[in-house]
Amino acid sequence: MNFKKFLLILILFSLQLANLVYAQEHPPIQSYSPIDYGGENQNWAFSQSDDKYIYAANNKGLLEFNGAKWSLYTISDQSNVRSVAVLDNKVYTGSYREFGYWQRNDFGLLVYNTISKNLEVPFLDGEEIWKIIGIDDFILFQSLKRIYLYNKNEDSYSVINSDTNLYRIFKVDDSIYFQKTRDGVYEIVNGEAQLVSNHDIFKDNLVVNVFNHHNKLLFQTEDVGFYILQDGTLLKWEIPANDLLSKFRIYSSIKLKDDSFILGTVSNGVFHLTSEGNINRSINKTGGLSSNTVLALFEDVDHNIWLGLENGVDCLNIKSRFTIYNDKEGKIGAVNISMLSNKYLYIGTNQGLFYKEYGKDEAFTFIEGTKGAVWELTQINDTIFCGHHSGTFIIKDTVAKKIYDAEGTWNFKTIPNNPNLILQGNYSGLSILEYKNDVWSFRNNIEEFNISSRYLEFINDTNLLVSHENRGVFNLKFSNDYSRVLNTTKENSVKKGLKTSLAKYLGNIFYAHKDGVYKYDSIKNKFVLDSLYSQLYKTDEFTTGKLVSDTKSNKLWAFSESGLNYIYPRNLSDTPKISHIPLPSYLRNDISGYENNSHLENNRYLYGSATGYIIVDLNNQDNKSFKIGINTITVSSYHKSYRAEIVNKTKNGEFDNYKNNVKFNFSIPEYNKFLVAEYQYKLEGIFNEWSPWSTQPSKLYENLPHGNYTFYVRGRIGNQLTENTEQYSFTIEAPWYLSNLAIAFYIASILLFSLIMHNIYKQYYKKQREKLLLKTQRELELQELENRQQLMRFNNDKLKQDIDSKNRELGISTMSLIKKNEFLHSIKAELQNAQDSKNLKHIIKIIDRNLNNTDDWNTFEEAFNNADKDFLKKIKTLHPSLTSNDLRLCAYLRLNLSSKEIAPLLNISPRSVEVKRYRLRKKIGLSHESSLTHYILEI
Repeated sequence: MNFKKFLLILILFSLQLANLVYAQEHPPIQSYSPIDYGGENQNWAFSQSDDKYIYAANNKGLLEFNGAKWSLYTISDQSNVRSVAVLDNKVYTGSYREFGYWQRNDFGLLVYNTISKNLEVPFLDGEEIWKIIGIDDFILFQSLKRIYLYNKNEDSYSVINSDTNLYRIFKVDDSIYFQKTRDGVYEIVNGEAQLVSNHDIFKDNLVVNVFNHHNKLLFQTEDVGFYILQDGTLLKWEIPANDLLSKFRIYSSIKLKDDSFILGTVSNGVFHLTSEGNINRSINKTGGLSSNTVLALFEDVDHNIWLGLENGVDCLNIKSRFTIYNDKEGKIGAVNISMLSNKYLYIGTNQGLFYKEYGKDEAFTFIEGTKGAVWELTQINDTIFCGHHSGTFIIKDTVAKKIYDAEGTWNFKTIPNNPNLILQGNYSGLSILEYKNDVWSFRNNIEEFNISSRYLEFINDTNLLVSHENRGVFNLKFSNDYSRVLNTTKENSVKKGLKTSLAKYLGNIFYAHKDGVYKYDSIKNKFVLDSLYSQLYKTDEFTTGKLVSDTKSNKLWAFSESGLNYIYPRNLSDTPKISHIPLPSYLRNDISGYENNSHLENNRYLYGSATGYIIVDLNNQDNKSFKIGINTITVSSYHKSYRAEIVNKTKNGEFDNYKNNVKFNFSIPEYNKFLVAEYQYKLEGIFNEWSPWSTQPSKLYENLPHGNYTFYVRGRIGNQLTENTEQYSFTIEAPWYLSNLAIAFYIASILLFSLIMHNIYKQYYKKQREKLLLKTQRELELQELENRQQLMRFNNDKLKQDIDSKNRELGISTMSLIKKNEFLHSIKAELQNAQDSKNLKHIIKIIDRNLNNTDDWNTFEEAFNNADKDFLKKIKTLHPSLTSNDLRLCAYLRLNLSSKEIAPLLNISPRSVEVKRYRLRKKIGLSHESSLTHYILEI
């Protein structure tokens, strides 16, 4: 073979490998890292207590896991814990030059008790306890040099020494075996080592474990497989797995309760062997383990397999109803659809169509030409149709053939009463495929409807319902030849909504919406809410309205936040039954809106996810019961100086008033990855109603008032309630100021206070009477004074009225004088203008006499003094030089008369009044800026 041909073959082989997707189906794996459990990387042994708590021997100490929380307990010298075994409700551990046991106290915490120090065991230098086994009244602690036989009843010990290393110790039924390296296998009989076999296999190889398998003593070695010891003869156990096992070093192993085996390797994870020696499955880091090096294996009471790894702890739910295919490397992508047909399992993903032979643990192979998103796989008769982003394909075994180059195909529906025609929904509407000349091919697009048709169901031969999330549901009427849509009607009996869908089940069409599931009524031609089918999911758990109808098993599937739900017909009743599979959406890794579920065989279903798929086995119904327990109770205070403390949970608590923050930690010891524990609680005495379900395994009540309380907590896993409800009663004492002594003091104080107050009040009221008499006398005097004052007010008011009256009279008098003088002046002026003035002089003199009549002034002066009697005196006192005429002018100015109004009164012209005003200003001594009138008015 020349180099070019070799290179071509190598390239073709590489391309073929590229089409293979390596992954494997495995049970659910729950991984716990050192950060999760608070210890170091390596874990060397496991054990389990009667209350189902898991214990692990960690390099940092003893790990305890109650299903909700890991706790780390360390020995005083912080030494590595190499071994652990729960015996008689005590957790025995072995470490560096030390062994003893842990026991739970009344506070719910483990307390260490040393055995080796009490017995003053003289350990060898560097000795560590690697294995602990209990048998009868003895507990055996094995190091690499000795076996310590501790007698529990007598609290004494004996020792079995070895010249070579003691690799491991094994319990088989009621017998104890161990291996001395380069020597052979021994059995402990009556406290002494008795040789079982010194075969070269045992001298040259390390024994990992010893089992009773089919009543034969089966030895498993690290490198050369299994051997059976029968009648003193060592024979190779010839099993199909030998060739594969010979390639890996086995470090740990256990025999399961179903007689199968789990083998932990140094470099390739674990192998699961059947009781006949066939490889059932292989799981390594690629398949989901945290590490390929398995240091310890343990099967708990619920058949979970615990793996102590080089880097963490894994729990393998080997009996789970779920099997996982996890595409960690993303070579397959998100699974949108799947189908089992003939011998092949097909999965359509966002990356294309893949297949593998069903039932075989082999890789998926990509089908050439299908690169891109696959939306649908439908088998009609013997033909598989593939709805693809790039069009429509027909799948024949492992080959895909495109028959229609559409812009995306969603689904396929056989046209009723016409098996040679298939309606398919596309991105841009509807089209018809036709079977002709033994070949399926594209026939035509349906005109007058161009909406993306992902969900569609036939009502009858020519009527179709089409659902679109953003536009709603349409009722289409086809032409007889399916070439066009004759009529399109919007269905208004249901609302549009995201993640809605249509599905036909048992002859009925259902529409799923967040408000419920609606059934199409063909008589009323509308959708009607169906109360039974609406129970497929609760409104508050709605995640998607996607419905999947499985015609093979007559099941209708729905998907909610808490799990998978399906409805199926009963055998003896017309009412279908609804079942729920607990599988929370955050664990399913849903492709939101594209949830899918397909029937495989019997009661096995494949659920597609964003990272692969989950196989659900409905036959594997786990009806076990669960118990909840209160782990610890902690009280604390808002006082910064007070540190939180754990209280005794075995008796009712009595807490000081300031210790009124109470925290409860509880858990259900369940370790199945897909069984999520939920809790519900109440605190009688303040919160008497059950709380909503929560996954939080603790509850803190803060600042509780004083009183009596009882805390109740229960749990559920999936559909199963815990068989018990835990409770704890406690009392928060009243504050010191409400204690009995304080209350007695308050009562005595009140009585004494009452007596004192009685005497005080007697004296007080006596003084009050005296004060009252004095006050009455004063009030009478005051009343008399008030009466006098009232009389004076009346008199003053009368005087005021008189003054006002006189002022009015003065005003009237003044105005009368003004009017009279004006009148006389006008008559005088008329007379002076008359032609015969000589004859009128006598009359003019009479008028002048009346104008200068001092009687008018005297009358005015008297009235003015009555109204403002002090004014003339004040101004005369202030300005003694003022003449009577000046005083007369001041009086008129006091009345705020203008110069024009004053002129008639003085029988002079207004101009002369101004002159008089000017002279008056000078006599008074007013500055030019000051107003004479204002000055007169302010006196």
